[in-house]
Amino acid sequence: MVQAIAELPPTCGFSFDLCRRNEMLSKKGVSPPSFRKTGTTIVGLVFQDGVILGADTRATAGSIVCDKNCEKIHYMAPNIYCCGAGTAADTESVTDMVNSQLQLHRYHTGRESRVVTALSLLKSHLFKYQGHVQAALVLGGVDASGPHLHTIYPHGSVDTLPFATMGSGSLAAMSVFESKYCEGLTKEEGIDLVCEAIRSGIFNDLGSGSNVDVCVITKGHKEYLRNHELRNPRTYVSTKAYSFPKKTEVLSTRVTPLKELVGIVEVGDAMEE
Repeated sequence: MVQAIAELPPTCGFSFDLCRRNEMLSKKGVSPPSFRKTGTTIVGLVFQDGVILGADTRATAGSIVCDKNCEKIHYMAPNIYCCGAGTAADTESVTDMVNSQLQLHRYHTGRESRVVTALSLLKSHLFKYQGHVQAALVLGGVDASGPHLHTIYPHGSVDTLPFATMGSGSLAAMSVFESKYCEGLTKEEGIDLVCEAIRSGIFNDLGSGSNVDVCVITKGHKEYLRNHELRNPRTYVSTKAYSFPKKTEVLSTRVTPLKELVGIVEVGDAMEE
């Protein structure tokens, strides 16, 4: 007598069932679904006293605008901030993870966080997942060695430049930087140039829009300008809310008084047989 033994799923380790399924479907000509990408314009530049970061505030899912005023400039440390483009969940998860690690490092050493420390943590994490964590980042900060600006791609590669752009509107923003950036910019000139680059992405890229956020980081100080420019305000807002044509009519009324009923039941002795 042969006893059939059911194949049980593994209790630990990795399961490659979906990989085998995807390989079987690809052999039959079924193409895998494409990744959903979100639109963004994030920029950064180095000026004479520090670093300026900028971002738009539109979050999209396909052709739908999910959020008109989201925050894309993430806090990493008191002297380090990071702009995120790509999948919103990935950018927030990666920046929050490195933020907590930098906080623990400051508690342990009692020193200010270095920008290169945040850069090493971010690029090693993204490289480990080979691009499956869709987070394109612009990292900027000022530490003991001066101002630093880096771009980190989803696969873990890094660029270090005096100005940088990322996201679907990066080409429009880069055209502004390439034509107008120069060394030794003042704070006001840098903010104006960052805003102009973000505006270029907002008006030339469908995935970017709404407002302009700016973050200025200098030695021992940071200034986060939330909604520094409102580029796409609502042109018409109704002066009164929607009103129903008439109230719900009461067809009939019935009142039923509730009286408290107290009943006394005589029961014999419980020990009585």
